[in-house]
Amino acid sequence: MFFGYLWITAWIEYTSRFIVIMGACTYYFNNSRENMDEEAPADIAYGFQTAYFNHMGSIAFGAFIIALVRFIKYIFYYLAKKLEKQSGDNAAVKMFVACAMCILNCIEKICDYLNEAAFCYMAVTGDHFLLSAWNGFLLNMKHGLKFAFANLIAKVFIFIGKIGITVANCFTLYGLMYYRKDLKEVGSIWGPILVIAVITYLAASLFLSLFEEAIMALLTCLCFDIDANGGEPIYGPATFHDNYVKKA
Repeated sequence: MFFGYLWITAWIEYTSRFIVIMGACTYYFNNSRENMDEEAPADIAYGFQTAYFNHMGSIAFGAFIIALVRFIKYIFYYLAKKLEKQSGDNAAVKMFVACAMCILNCIEKICDYLNEAAFCYMAVTGDHFLLSAWNGFLLNMKHGLKFAFANLIAKVFIFIGKIGITVANCFTLYGLMYYRKDLKEVGSIWGPILVIAVITYLAASLFLSLFEEAIMALLTCLCFDIDANGGEPIYGPATFHDNYVKKA
């Protein structure tokens, strides 16, 4: 039952992420270099269709892999805690458990990244999960520097966005309480600010995390487009072709 819970939650998570990926891919391929004056929108409805009717089995297979890794991690954590109690909080046992948990967390992160790469490639080509996972991995290896740089820049800007939204919301709270003269009714302003900061940061993390999948999908589309058309992309919005237009 616990494994079933992990599998279902992973499937829901990957389905929502795949819809975002499909939206980004349709946005990329709906635009082209030949028609740069009009920017075509993303097709989110098509993302729902492909997620629930065309690639539901592939998404479930990817969710099964990550659920299996998480299941092993949780079972190991449970047994490790039992072992720590029986050993009398032995330092060597604690160090072994910490190292093993670090390895399992790394495996989970790697599997999650490979699943995401597979879903991005699947959204572009329509291939099944295993073929998309292999080709997505090869695409990442071929354009590794582009993927690493884009992911790093994305994480930096997303983190700045989270902090900026949180700080702005806290200042807004202070301004409203000052304007409404509510500061005298609370013993300390830091309590409400802390609550608002935590809630805002969690909400911002939830919504801004969608951009990570979108960036990964757009980069996959760009690299696929470059490889398929002799090193120069044909599709994508105008900003994807600025460098090529300047060279021409």
